Amino acid sequence: MNFEYFIAKRLIKGKEHKSSISAPIIKIAISAIAIGMIMMLITVATGVGLQHKIREKVAAFNGHILISSFDNNSSVESIIPITKGQNFYPDFPDVEGVVHMQGVATKMGLIRTATDFDGVVVKGIGQDYDWDYFKEYLIEGRLPDVSGKLNEEILLSSHIANRLGLTIGDKAITYFLKKNSSTNSKPYIRAFKIVGIYNSGFQEFDEKFLFADIRHIQKMNKWETDKVGNFEVFIDDFEEIDQKGQEIYENIPSTLDSQTITLKYATIFEWLKLFDLNIIGIIGIIILVAGINMITALLVLILERTPMIGILKALGSNDWSIRKMFLYNATYLILVGLFWGNLIGIGLLFIQNKYGVVGLNPQTYYVSTAPVYIDFGYILLLNLGTMLLCLLMLLIPSYIVSKISPTKSIRFQ
Repeated sequence: MNFEYFIAKRLIKGKEHKSSISAPIIKIAISAIAIGMIMMLITVATGVGLQHKIREKVAAFNGHILISSFDNNSSVESIIPITKGQNFYPDFPDVEGVVHMQGVATKMGLIRTATDFDGVVVKGIGQDYDWDYFKEYLIEGRLPDVSGKLNEEILLSSHIANRLGLTIGDKAITYFLKKNSSTNSKPYIRAFKIVGIYNSGFQEFDEKFLFADIRHIQKMNKWETDKVGNFEVFIDDFEEIDQKGQEIYENIPSTLDSQTITLKYATIFEWLKLFDLNIIGIIGIIILVAGINMITALLVLILERTPMIGILKALGSNDWSIRKMFLYNATYLILVGLFWGNLIGIGLLFIQNKYGVVGLNPQTYYVSTAPVYIDFGYILLLNLGTMLLCLLMLLIPSYIVSKISPTKSIRFQ
């Protein structure tokens, strides 16, 4: 093996190699491997990153699993209240993996200014609301304080604020219809004070929701203080959401229903699943192109070294030992390509992750900048997979060595 390695090293670093016909072909092959790795890293990182970011945004507004009354009939507004005195609240002892639960309520309203108006969904939140899932979207001001006495503080989206010309400190006069009221009855009026503005980049939510103290909704709906519209459940592993959703459904009263966000927003999550197919397809094409380039380089290298192959055979070397010399050479070239591909690719991903250089249309992709997900596990898997598949593809062209005759090859020019 030492002899084979020495010959392979000479193939790589010899002076004749630098001036040979194969030199530009080999450079192209190394470049193809490097560019291919860069594209694979970007494809996987941005594809998976977009999936994770959209999941996080949908969960921030809804939790991973929603528990509500059957009588609400998927209404946007909470109609039938649920008491907090449930055996699954605030902890869910019968289902593992539940990390947090919070009671919320929603009510439709209308914000009116001197010149314009806009319909909104007021989401009532209480002291059990976990802002950790949402605070990253706060862009101005602060979060509402719902821990003390009932107050008028709200968190408004930048979409609604810009549409109505509102800013921090302004009053948002909001009208609510009374429950089971006649057409002549006066609506409820709340003069909310804007203390924070958020922007999730998810326009489907940003154009609807404002956050206020749940006690406003309880008071307008004439609910007791222990009543909520529904429960939002957060789990620790999104990959198990369907399983946990079924377990939760089996462990709540028959009067209640549970629904995962993958079902509630099925269109969005079906669209996200297409990313997996796109990623696999792109990686397959890139590896195929890189492998073809390496096959071309190996064939050129073998043909250029035909006299040397004949001499080695005449000295008693068998076909497999000679093939291994060229495979060692090819392995080195692949490693060089992978090194530069990883260096440039990971560098670009870190730049995008820190500075958000590449932007996206939020109306189409639900995010304003291309998110990246950097995991050294999948980076290692990409490198090993590329190396293995390229070497397997090179086994066939290396078989041409066995077809070379020593007597003819020594005279080969």
